[in-house]
This record gives sequence, C-alpha cells and structure tokens, in this order.
Amino acid sequence: MIVTLIIACEVGFWVLLAAGLALRYLAKMPRLGAAVLLCEPLLELVLLVVTTLDLKNGAEPDWKHGLAALYIGYTVAYGHYTVKWLDGHAAHRLAGGPKPPGAGYGKARAVHEWKLWLRTVVAAAVALGLLQAAIAYVGDAGDVSSLRAWQFAALRAVGIHALVAAAYTIWPKKAPAADAA
Repeated sequence: MIVTLIIACEVGFWVLLAAGLALRYLAKMPRLGAAVLLCEPLLELVLLVVTTLDLKNGAEPDWKHGLAALYIGYTVAYGHYTVKWLDGHAAHRLAGGPKPPGAGYGKARAVHEWKLWLRTVVAAAVALGLLQAAIAYVGDAGDVSSLRAWQFAALRAVGIHALVAAAYTIWPKKAPAADAA
C-alpha cells in the first residue's frame, strides 16, 4: 500500500502541477492556479500520516517506509524549486513572459550546482530525521536494518551529488562557441 501511495503522490504532484499551471496561464485564473499549486504539500502530508499509521499498526519496517521517507525529503527540498522552475517556463511559453535564465556556464554553473547540492543536503536531512524517528518509534520491537540502510542511501546521495558539484567546479562547463561570440 505504501508503494502505491508513493506512486499516487508522484502522479498527483504532476497532475496538480499541470492543473495549476493550466489554470494560471491557459484559463487566466492565476489565483485558482496558485491555490491548486499550494495543495501539493498535502500529498506529502498524507504519505507521512499513512506511513506513520502503517508502522503504528504493527507493520514491519521495510524498504517501503524508507522509500517514503526519502520521497518526502526530496519533495521538501526540491518540490517548491521544481514548481517555481516550471512556472517560469510556463509563463514564458504560455503567457509571453521573459525566458527564464539557465544555469549558466563556468563559475555561475558551479555555484548553481552547489546550490542544488545544498537542496540535496536538506532532502537527506529530512529523510534522515524521519527515518531516525521511525527507528526510535519501532525501538527494539522490530528489525530496523532496512531503515538504517535507507539512511546510508541518503548519505550516499549527498556524497555523489557533492562529486557532481565538485566536477562542475574543477571542470567548468564552457559556453557553446555560438554563445561566446
């Protein structure tokens, strides 16, 4: 059930995002579109409550609970960023707004990548906190090795993303020749 709910939350995120942007820019109803976009955090709240209830009702902690924690952490850190990014592109494409700036090249791109890495740190911190709370809640009553494995997965993601950001710092992305002229 948890995996189905995670999938439903992800699908719901994109449905609400598409509906919110369509209302804002195609239907010319910006307030209603904004209200729909503000409903997205409710999906993660539902996932958190259902996951907690699942553990409370005696479910053995396993990979599904860990995945739910990482998903919630990711949406906390990247959800608003994704909505804002897509909103800028929708405003440009659908409402004639200015073209959103890209990540850039060179030092600007490296700074952008490090900012994304900080989001990954936030995502991991949220996931680690939720996982640790679940471990404390279950206590000695169950096997929490799966939850601990997800904690290490979150830390690995932070480390891998740091390597990506460092690569952009050490080997900066160069502007295409046409842009350089």
